[in-house]
Amino acid sequence: MEPRLVGPGPYRATRLWNEIIELFRAGMPLRKHRCRFKSYERCFKASEAVDCLHELLGSNQNFGPEVTRDQTVKLLKKFLKNHVIEDIKGRWGKEDFGDDGRLYRFPPSSPLKSYPKKPSCGKEVIKFPDWNEPKAGLSQEHIPVKSVAMNSEMWYKRHSIAIGEVPACKLVFRRELTQTNIEEVWKSMTLARLQKVLGLDSLDEVLDIKLVNSKHIVQNVYNVNKQGIVTLEDKSKELPHWILSAMKCLANGPSCSDLKQPTYSGFERDVFKTIVDYFGQMKEPLLTFHFFDIFVSVLGLLQKPSKAVEALQISCLLLPPENRKRLQLLVRMMARISLNQDLPPLSESVRTRTLMVQAFSRCILCSKDEIDLDELLAAKLVSFLMDNYQEILSVPSALKSSIEDHVVHLQRVQIKYAGADSDAPLPPPSFCHQISTGEFEYQKATGSQEPLAALLEEIVMNKEISVKDKKKKLKQFQKSYPEVYRVRFPTPETEAMLFPEKTKQKPPILMWALKKPFQPFHRTRSFRM
Repeated sequence: MEPRLVGPGPYRATRLWNEIIELFRAGMPLRKHRCRFKSYERCFKASEAVDCLHELLGSNQNFGPEVTRDQTVKLLKKFLKNHVIEDIKGRWGKEDFGDDGRLYRFPPSSPLKSYPKKPSCGKEVIKFPDWNEPKAGLSQEHIPVKSVAMNSEMWYKRHSIAIGEVPACKLVFRRELTQTNIEEVWKSMTLARLQKVLGLDSLDEVLDIKLVNSKHIVQNVYNVNKQGIVTLEDKSKELPHWILSAMKCLANGPSCSDLKQPTYSGFERDVFKTIVDYFGQMKEPLLTFHFFDIFVSVLGLLQKPSKAVEALQISCLLLPPENRKRLQLLVRMMARISLNQDLPPLSESVRTRTLMVQAFSRCILCSKDEIDLDELLAAKLVSFLMDNYQEILSVPSALKSSIEDHVVHLQRVQIKYAGADSDAPLPPPSFCHQISTGEFEYQKATGSQEPLAALLEEIVMNKEISVKDKKKKLKQFQKSYPEVYRVRFPTPETEAMLFPEKTKQKPPILMWALKKPFQPFHRTRSFRM
């Protein structure tokens, strides 16, 4: 059985758990072992299971080579507790598995977890103000409008093709957006973008939208200092000064002069333990219990780093501002410590980077309900955060610009043309789906030509305009869209059929033309003198 990448979506942790069990059962070598003068068929030693599972996790793209042997032992303890494996006497249910020579075996069928049916959170419909209703005391007659006299030349300059007259229109005055309206726009467009990046049809099964606070998103975007760190309005939620000093001391290495006291051998390890103890006593992880599923879902995009970075950027905007600030400071400290070559080693047996991941993974991401793979998933996410923290924990500029432009658009007075359905509510956001190159080229060709062909046919069939105007518009259409025009009129003969020449009638013969031609004047004798 080949390992496969488990992408984003609901119940990703459960899907990973079931896949690891299937891979482990298929890949674990079983053979005959002896224990206390007795032979046991189709079993394995505990140390052999650790070797096999550790190699399996390290080569699996859902976890990677950073999985440690100690994490593998913890996972096998959970296998024993959940009856994925049992000892040779059929006992299971306790996490007393060790990296030793005890014998274990697979039960007849290892239980796979079923996918729970989550109650539907329902789609939250964002209500906007009634744009078309003007404020009290104002009417459209009082809106100053500068009249513009447009001749035919100006009209043709503004529009490549002019058909008919300008339709009747009126100004639509929109109410001023309140701060609540703006916050709801931020929430709606942020979640829509997150859904698109994850490639999901709905966020309902990975996120309870009602738990997303629109105020938090706006505060995380605008209330930041020059370094991009969130500034809190409630100063009581700030980190204690002594913790900030300890974090700065380790992040900046031995050269830090923030602590005005002599150091001693092992001082850095004691400071590190103080920081670990402080973050370890938090009742809820920094990414919160509510957002566990959405962050686990993002892990399915790690094979596409740019997509994963954008998804984490957006997801971190949903956090409470105090959580986001602590996450920014903590991950920045972890990354700097890992790269600080001058700092004395904080452990004799574990590399500094691995120690950072092991020490802080659970205080960054964990589930409220015990999930068997949460430690491995948290380690994977924290490693990616450390490598890309500057970009992930910054405000996504493209998203910010698009939302700000949309807010300005909603506040702008607009022109409503007759027949336009501008009174209708805003449609729900649509999302793109990836298509093949051939399908894209086909849509590119047909999608733009069909409405142009219909426009050309409308010009041809319009009997209300004069022949002179029709020829003028057709000539302009041919100049702008020659390919579409060539399809409709492939030959000059087909074009000539549109304007058949009228038979010229001969002018009537005048009566004076039947008379004799004018004769020159001749003198007669009567005029002689």
